[in-house]
Amino acid sequence: MAVDKKRIAEILASARKQGRLGLLEHEAKQVLAAWGVPVARTELAGDAAEAVRIARELRYPVVMKIASPDIVHKSDAGGVRVGLSSELEVRQAFDEIVANARAYKPDANILGVVVQEYLPQAMEVIIGTLQDPSFGATVMFGLGGVWVEVLKDVSFRLAPLDAGDAREMIQEIKGHPVLMGVRGEPQADIGALIDILQKVGRLAHEFPGIAEMDLNPVFLFERGKGAIAIDARIILGEGAHG
Repeated sequence: MAVDKKRIAEILASARKQGRLGLLEHEAKQVLAAWGVPVARTELAGDAAEAVRIARELRYPVVMKIASPDIVHKSDAGGVRVGLSSELEVRQAFDEIVANARAYKPDANILGVVVQEYLPQAMEVIIGTLQDPSFGATVMFGLGGVWVEVLKDVSFRLAPLDAGDAREMIQEIKGHPVLMGVRGEPQADIGALIDILQKVGRLAHEFPGIAEMDLNPVFLFERGKGAIAIDARIILGEGAHG
């Protein structure tokens, strides 16, 4: 597993230096990528021209979201646009997203807008971590949507995980048959999911200063086609470092 611990430490230290415990989305994805976790390519644009440049590099269509440490629920603020397919749409989206965010929270510190590659819809799963005061780093897994929101269909394990632990987590949830393919649907890439669960657990274990991680959603493709974190949130602990 190729990891860059120095880069992760720099990102965490930079946020703390700025007085922030919550990483911005692109920072959270940089941390995950530095640990070998596949993430949707995401870059911060400070103005509309930079957003256009990034969109060209990522290739259309793209997704755009507000970048502000003071706005957690981006959709509530009118701060998300999906499927933008041209320079004109990107420029308009940048202005609209920033204007909506300012109207939603006038005192918010707005750093710009993140531009993210657009990926085809896939099965959604959720992976998270927390630092339990008694047991340390703990990993959570569940299917997305109604499975986690209404049914609370999740499983937990202490980190770090081996492949067997990760597989048991997957098999424990009630929605497990969905991952294995039902009614003619293809089986999900369980191997890729096991890999991400192990990596996220190891990251939380080795960096106890990360109080919480939330990869939601992770797009899980059919067997052999992998998995990728579409959105990510990382919260740092008040006193812990590293």
